[in-house]
Amino acid sequence: MKPLNTKDLRNMGTDELEQLNQERRRQAFDLRFQHYTGQLHDSAALRVNRRDIARIETILRERQLASKEA
Repeated sequence: MKPLNTKDLRNMGTDELEQLNQERRRQAFDLRFQHYTGQLHDSAALRVNRRDIARIETILRERQLASKEA
């Protein structure tokens, strides 16, 4: 699993980011489930996915704060 590029995330719209965030959270659940059942082949995917979620939420929070200031 390749990490998402921050530059690409910043070019996305807010709705796209929220949808991607929900998709990554579902994927995180699936990865955790695979890990617990012993079916996960790429254990680094858990870490990459968790960091992608953090990147997305950081950008969403920045936009939220910027809209309050304006």
